[in-house]
Amino acid sequence: MSIVLTGDRPSGSLHLGHAVGSLESRKKMQNDHEVFILIADIQALTDNYKNPQLVQKNVLNLMEDYLAFGLDASNIFLQSQIKGLFELTIYFMNLVTLGRVGRNPTVKAEMKQKGFEDSIPCGFFCYPISQAADILAFNADFVPVGDDQLPMIEQTNEVARSFNSHYSPIFKECKAIVSDFSRLMGIDGNAKASKSLNNCIFLNEDSKSVKDKVMSMYTDPDHIHVHQPGKVEGNMVFHYLDAFDSDKEKVQELKEDYKKGGLGDVVLKRRLIEVLEAYLEPVRQRRADLNKSDLMEILNQGNSKANTKVEMLMDQVRSLVGVKLSF
Repeated sequence: MSIVLTGDRPSGSLHLGHAVGSLESRKKMQNDHEVFILIADIQALTDNYKNPQLVQKNVLNLMEDYLAFGLDASNIFLQSQIKGLFELTIYFMNLVTLGRVGRNPTVKAEMKQKGFEDSIPCGFFCYPISQAADILAFNADFVPVGDDQLPMIEQTNEVARSFNSHYSPIFKECKAIVSDFSRLMGIDGNAKASKSLNNCIFLNEDSKSVKDKVMSMYTDPDHIHVHQPGKVEGNMVFHYLDAFDSDKEKVQELKEDYKKGGLGDVVLKRRLIEVLEAYLEPVRQRRADLNKSDLMEILNQGNSKANTKVEMLMDQVRSLVGVKLSF
């Protein structure tokens, strides 16, 4: 059975961008693959080290989001509890230069977004190596990601090739699984949907909040009157309808009507509200049935299975790099 490895930082609730970018892929794959979902609490500390309580609190919030979304056939585990991952990261650091990490487009973009400039924590700068260890420790075949994470997969496969060349071919190269909507735009139309920018709709939003956010969505600023022709490109309501409305023919019909004139923004937004409510209501119902003890039991089971799998591979790694003594 093929192995899937994916995960998220526990730095806040998941949103619709996560849903179409990765969660849908995970849910489809969990019945035909062995899926491991990593809650990257150590990675979250690279830019939240001054606020560890935030990270700890969000671990169970993330568990809730996963299970409410339907990821109940996956192995969910906590990064900090799998000690082999940190050991493997150290070995991999010898195979990657600082210059190569600095050229990683994802790292460069995140450093700019977080305003690190010349004051870059080493832990944050080197997290692509840690991420490579997370993936390769499970010898994952597939990694569902957004397209902004493709440079991470490229670098992971470089690490695998380097280790295999220097020591022995024990690591498989992984394949990124990118959804059709790997980059859902924010409701303001200015950037990718992001919890840090507060321009997204969260999976735990109630109906009133969903309605308020949809009604405030960016459309066509020049479409002032209903009879005026409107632009579909850059219109966030159509962007979200493309992502979540299953009736593609109807969406295309609405686009044509909007471009000709005679279709108001409010009508479109009401349709999107209905679509999103139908999408989120099952998530809300599953969330209501969850409790803390069940979450902890599922997490402990995932930790145990993940640790067993990683240690089997680490036994080989230690022998190859010369830290497993035998007399």
